[in-house]
Amino acid sequence: MDSDDDDNKKWTPKGGKKVTELKRVLIRECKEKENQEVTIKGWVKRVRHLGSISFVLLRDRTGEIQCVLENQWAGFKLEAEGAIELRGIVKKTNQTHIGVEVLAESVTILSNSAPLPFELSKQTLNAGLDQVLSNRFVSFRHHKISTIFKIKALFVKSFSEFLTEQGFTQIFTPKLVSQGAEGGANVFKLNYFGKEAYLAQSPQFYKQMMVGAGFERVFEIAPVYRAEEHNSSRHLNEYISLDAEMGFIEDFREIMKLETELLKFIFQKIQCSCSQDLAAFNANIPVIDKIPELSLIEAQTILKEVYKKESPEGDLNTEGEKLIGKYIKEKQGSDFVFITHYPADTRPMYTMPNKENPKLTDSFDLLYKGTEITSGGQRIHNHAELLKSFDNKGLNPKEFTSYLEAFQYGFPPHGGFAIGLERILYRFLNLGNVREASAFPRDCDRLVP
Repeated sequence: MDSDDDDNKKWTPKGGKKVTELKRVLIRECKEKENQEVTIKGWVKRVRHLGSISFVLLRDRTGEIQCVLENQWAGFKLEAEGAIELRGIVKKTNQTHIGVEVLAESVTILSNSAPLPFELSKQTLNAGLDQVLSNRFVSFRHHKISTIFKIKALFVKSFSEFLTEQGFTQIFTPKLVSQGAEGGANVFKLNYFGKEAYLAQSPQFYKQMMVGAGFERVFEIAPVYRAEEHNSSRHLNEYISLDAEMGFIEDFREIMKLETELLKFIFQKIQCSCSQDLAAFNANIPVIDKIPELSLIEAQTILKEVYKKESPEGDLNTEGEKLIGKYIKEKQGSDFVFITHYPADTRPMYTMPNKENPKLTDSFDLLYKGTEITSGGQRIHNHAELLKSFDNKGLNPKEFTSYLEAFQYGFPPHGGFAIGLERILYRFLNLGNVREASAFPRDCDRLVP
């Protein structure tokens, strides 16, 4: 029978005799390999030649390690960001943050790098946003930028984990649709085999249909598309929407409570896994207990009386959101605030009217650091009431037949919300522009890379 270490051996081309071939060791594993020979692979972050010795800082997906090149390897020409394979002995040292370094025995260049468009070895990338986005592939090599997307991945994983534990089922809905979810004009039109189709603004119709079909609780993580000519620091034309919808609710505050607990869970996960990385962004984990709540009318009154600012009818503008965020932070110490009871005129046709005042709706937005990150609320579940709402909005029910038919088959009271993933990261990490939170952002001007 073969020995346990046979996986580390291979047959020579002539056969018959086994020779040792070291498997790749990840950099984070080197701490456990003191005085052992290892083969590591990665990218050259920095090289220093000091006469008879050279120091190479090597990076892989798990971290960085200092490699010492002596004797015939001293002065060996290596280019920053070139990919190499290095074999050597792991030695203990007090000179590096991980407590070990590798004394090189051999170095193999796997691929050289072209000249870099900007310096990657500094703590902060010294380049303008347009230059960074135009050279996106290279910018990912910078630790601070790659950290954004590791935190983004953890945010999504935690969103999924929490909702799954709460009995939600993940769904996958079409992004090619025959009608915009809100019946508005801000949709991207395209030719679909001779028919007019659109890129989905939202999975709203489909997640409602899945709730009513018996799943009761569903969520989706997917791109959505808005044909809005906003060229601001907080808008994207394609972004990731974190959607949740649940049935048999008592009222829309049940949805607000769910989102509050969800955000607590997500930020606790980030604190456990990424707390050291947050310092580079001057970011703090928000303290979330009970998120404060203001009706839209209350918020508008504060803006008028405290800040002498008028609000647009039925909504808050960007300045108003910032000022309300500031007000709640100063008065209640919260980075979050729910704004509730938007007018029916400004909300989609599926939004539930308020019982006491049908001109208002049981809906909400969630502001984080003075920026809207969530829209949500209770939906109309009665077929006749939904038809009436369509009529009030001047919409033709025949154009929404497949959606409306679902409400004829015992639809439960339900509601949900959607979080803009890039936008919440933009505010959490104190980024200068929401585009920094998108790997390959799509705005009014950018279609590449």
